[in-house]
Amino acid sequence: MQRIYEPESLLEAQMLMGMLASEGIAVHLVGRDLMGAMGELPIQGLLGLAVADEQAEYARQLIDAYNAAQPLAGDEPESYPGTLIC
Repeated sequence: MQRIYEPESLLEAQMLMGMLASEGIAVHLVGRDLMGAMGELPIQGLLGLAVADEQAEYARQLIDAYNAAQPLAGDEPESYPGTLIC
């Protein structure tokens, strides 16, 4: 298993887990059980997505594509120009 990505929040982690699962990639969220101790632990690096070694490169490509996504013209709300709404 390889740790391939550190999400900024539990919400981002769950969204990426769903995307990876839809592509047939089994993913494990490392650090989920530590979220209750957030006041005592440093938040950076607490969460991580881990996948099987043979799926790591494909999973990284999918996450990179997700992070590089741009909104379609006219698809963003007027109050948040340039923001991708999922």
